[in-house]
Amino acid sequence: MNKWVGLSNVDPKSESLVVCDVAEDLVEKLRKFRFRKETNNAAIIMKIDKDKRLVVLDEELEGISPDELKDELPERQPRTFIVYSYKYQHDDGRVSYPLCFIFSSPVGCKPEQQMMYAGSKNKLVQTAELTKVFEIRNTEDLTEEWLREK
Repeated sequence: MNKWVGLSNVDPKSESLVVCDVAEDLVEKLRKFRFRKETNNAAIIMKIDKDKRLVVLDEELEGISPDELKDELPERQPRTFIVYSYKYQHDDGRVSYPLCFIFSSPVGCKPEQQMMYAGSKNKLVQTAELTKVFEIRNTEDLTEEWLREK
């Protein structure tokens, strides 16, 4: 059954968001990452396995700066969910290691891919129990200054 939206005929089945599950081994890896004791910058990069409809580990990176992380991201492909831990020097001299979730959704991606990633983002954030959640549309925006402003 089709319904009319504005002047276009939209099939509700094709417009539904696909929410992918998170692979069990990735859930465990994210849990360990949250409680890591290391003091270097590190990232877990994840992607969606479209056939299995699962969020899976793509890559783990240690000792990576925001600029180096930016270079790892594809410019036109929304394959990227990132959990990033980095050293933050406060103005008063304190040091902390915030953990943030970055969703890379570049302009120019296929709508089908964008919907699959957008639909799965909240489930992944809940599974990883993260509170600092950011989205970038242009991979060039991912800089240390950008992170500090967040």
